[in-house]
Amino acid sequence: METRLDKFLWASRIFKTRTIAADACKNGRVMIDGVKMKPSRMVKEGDVIQVRKPPVTYSFKILRAIQNRVGAKLVPEILENVTTPDQYELLEMTRISGFVNRARGTGRPTKKERRELDDFTMPAYWGDFDAEDDDEED
Repeated sequence: METRLDKFLWASRIFKTRTIAADACKNGRVMIDGVKMKPSRMVKEGDVIQVRKPPVTYSFKILRAIQNRVGAKLVPEILENVTTPDQYELLEMTRISGFVNRARGTGRPTKKERRELDDFTMPAYWGDFDAEDDDEED
């Protein structure tokens, strides 16, 4: 039995909607044997699908091609997760590191950095300064 790739990705709960699955295929985030696939590609048992959800590329082996969405408990009967352990290590590293793409000191300041900037630019004696007193002395 064969089924459309986008329909299988939705039915096996890899993507929440069929539209999202089709968009992922169109944008080149779904591959079979390293080749980007169209949503209309027919898949069958034994195919290995790679799905790129940055920063990880998940790999799934199709055990049974289905067209109707199944419950979450039945997913292990439909596909087998064959993702390599190094992909999960990459996922864990990004979770630990937090902001991966932001270099320190770039972008919008954090709350702490904002307070430090305010303290630096507004010295304590500026609050006591009165412009009217300065004019009378002249």
